[in-house]
Amino acid sequence: MQILLTNDDGIYAPGIAALKHKIQDLGQVTVVAPDVEQSGVGHSITFSHPLRIREAHLDNEFIGYSVNGSPADCVKLAIYEVVKQKPDVVISGINMGSNVGIHILYSGTVAAAVEAAIMGFPSIAVSFEISGQYADIHSAAKVARSVIERILSHKLPKGSLLNVNIPSIPPDQIKGIKVTRQFAHDFKENFEKRIDPGGKDYYWLIGTDKTRHREEDTDIHAVNEGYISITPLRYDLTDYAMQKRVVEWDWKGIVS
Repeated sequence: MQILLTNDDGIYAPGIAALKHKIQDLGQVTVVAPDVEQSGVGHSITFSHPLRIREAHLDNEFIGYSVNGSPADCVKLAIYEVVKQKPDVVISGINMGSNVGIHILYSGTVAAAVEAAIMGFPSIAVSFEISGQYADIHSAAKVARSVIERILSHKLPKGSLLNVNIPSIPPDQIKGIKVTRQFAHDFKENFEKRIDPGGKDYYWLIGTDKTRHREEDTDIHAVNEGYISITPLRYDLTDYAMQKRVVEWDWKGIVS
């Protein structure tokens, strides 16, 4: 099995290293990831400067290929320019921090998986909620490997995408797996106002308390309750119900 592994935390991040170590016996793993952290860049792609692919080494060991671009750039370049055989699955992660609710749209981790799905490849995004007291990435990678192995035992359709979120508790305390829907409402984001050395105001986004969201059957609720959340996603953003309404509006006379 050919596995393409990427992320948004950067090629030297502990999450991607831990996951590679745990899944390398599942197939041939090729790592293509951003050369620096690209968290929160969403589905951006690079037009403003050339993209370069470089071999990346850590402690004199080859670990994969770095790209001076976004996670979506990495997937495109990996499939078109790096791998000799097309991947059977594209895996993005492990991200340090959950990607649930509206954060799915901001996430470079999920965007990499979405890009793979657009290109027709099955993909899995994996994130680890680290807001709690427990943040052992190696244990999370072990859990992720079990989930990925179970997913791969079922033949994923082309262009499918599963978004996996692991709660920040020890593996023996995880209650199970819930297949969920995306929490579709706004988070109350918090900004901290600070003063720079010149006496001018600036603001720092410090996140939100996700534990207060209790809408059942959603990704955020499952993770809050100690479950692994698996959410099937699609990149078609069309509001089909609204489309039917808008079609019925009177559009005559707009263009003569």
